[in-house]
Amino acid sequence: MKLYRFLTGPDDDAFCMRVTEALNQGWDLYGSPTMTFNGKTPIAGQALVKQVDGKTFSNDMCLQNQ
Repeated sequence: MKLYRFLTGPDDDAFCMRVTEALNQGWDLYGSPTMTFNGKTPIAGQALVKQVDGKTFSNDMCLQNQ
């Protein structure tokens, strides 16, 4: 089964650390990062995917802990 996540947040070290943590947990970047501006802070976004075996999709899955 393939999992999908989209991380967003201010374009700062904390956001970069969240993406780095996900990459080190086996997630892969999916597409290009996005950037917008909320009037005072740049907001970044990055899609991530991960292939997992032996899982069945459920709406109550917590993707952060996969």
